[in-house]
Amino acid sequence: MAKAGSGQLHYQVALLKREDVDDGMGNTVSDFVEQFQTRAEFIHLRGGESVLAGRLQGKHTQVVRVRNSSNTRLISTDWMLRDVRTGESFNIRDIEHEVNRQFISLTCESGVATG
Repeated sequence: MAKAGSGQLHYQVALLKREDVDDGMGNTVSDFVEQFQTRAEFIHLRGGESVLAGRLQGKHTQVVRVRNSSNTRLISTDWMLRDVRTGESFNIRDIEHEVNRQFISLTCESGVATG
């Protein structure tokens, strides 16, 4: 396995948090609002039973690694991640702070309803 480093963070992702937003007519609606953007690495999961079952349902599970920072430490599982280049959105299912404390791994799932 290659040594993990910031040189593998090829993608730009936006992290969005659900917030109440004024709709301009005196009401508030809940919508995802971009909090920040950061560089990321996408790691596609291949063979687990749940991964294969998810593919049959049109879901794609993958790990997105981001550098540990004051912003990325705020991320929780009720946030959403968006690939800036493609516009594809992902629900964040799990957050793991890696042992080396340099990166945070986000288990994400696309192809599902966001929220």
